[in-house]
Amino acid sequence: MGLLSKIFSNTRKPEGFFGRMMVNGMNGGGHARLAEWGLSHLTVADDANVLDVGCGGGANVARLLTRCPKGMVTGIDYSPVSVKKSTEVNAAAIAAGRCRVLEGSAAALPFEEGTFDLVTAFETVYFWPDIEGCFRGVRRCLKEGGRFAIVNEDDGETGNNEKWEKLIEGMHTYTADELRLHLANAGFGDIGVHGDGQHHWLAVIATR
Repeated sequence: MGLLSKIFSNTRKPEGFFGRMMVNGMNGGGHARLAEWGLSHLTVADDANVLDVGCGGGANVARLLTRCPKGMVTGIDYSPVSVKKSTEVNAAAIAAGRCRVLEGSAAALPFEEGTFDLVTAFETVYFWPDIEGCFRGVRRCLKEGGRFAIVNEDDGETGNNEKWEKLIEGMHTYTADELRLHLANAGFGDIGVHGDGQHHWLAVIATR
């Protein structure tokens, strides 16, 4: 694996030195602007129980905590580097009993059926194996009427897909139509799509 591939493979699962650099970068810059744009399409109840899958550096867990000041936010990531960083970023909320950060996979979410009002996935479904199986797992964890929000930096229409997919093993950049189909096959309904033509950002929100 070349150096460039080694660096960018940490977008999938941050590890070691490059992984620590990656999670730090995830918490700012364009990632922050994308996250705020994605969240602008959501109304979150003050007392919501929220899960952020692939929580990375924890900045989106922190954003979600501000949107449900009487609620609970759980972050989960299969990278120990991400879990450590997210725990540090949200230490005060964890100490207050309003947040927890767990190590685990989108492919085997360790939660009971009907736990969450909202599940979010920021820039992470690109890397989920068996995408419809993962989506069924998310749906199982949601309450009836709960929502699943996917926010991606690339809508699959930029022409950069093949470059990134060759550089990062296991990556697939989904179009809105692909996500809509996979979500429907996983049992979701009321699937709404929001796009930003300037940046090719994509937000897809589906309901259990």
